[in-house]
Amino acid sequence: MAKKIDSSKIAKESIEWADRKRTLFGLPWSFTRYRLTKTRLISEIGLFTTNTNEILLYRIMDIELRRTLGQKIFGVGDIYLFTADPSSPHFTIKSVKQSDDVKNLISTMVEAERTEKNVTGREMYGTADGADDGGGHSGHHHEGV
Repeated sequence: MAKKIDSSKIAKESIEWADRKRTLFGLPWSFTRYRLTKTRLISEIGLFTTNTNEILLYRIMDIELRRTLGQKIFGVGDIYLFTADPSSPHFTIKSVKQSDDVKNLISTMVEAERTEKNVTGREMYGTADGADDGGGHSGHHHEGV
């Protein structure tokens, strides 16, 4: 018999940060929404059909911020997350405002969640995606969390 999921627990988690993917001129005219709670990062994409993806914060291994000249002009950036989650080894938060502050917030919350769960990055390297450079990722330079 399947275990009943208590979705009220997830719904009651306070939202630490939320934003939408920004489009032309940094305006939030898209159907991509992001939410960050104490334990997870959630993306919802779509209008008629919605795809929801969740990443547990303690599974985030590395964070990288990328900003093109156009993104800098309009005050947005992309945050790339490299995770130990086999279903989502790479997760991108696209074109959000105050991207540097958001990256720092996620990094701080990841460390807090790892401390609470007593998990270290070293313990999770073997669970990252297949071909790697010994650090759990292939060919990318990124900041460790």
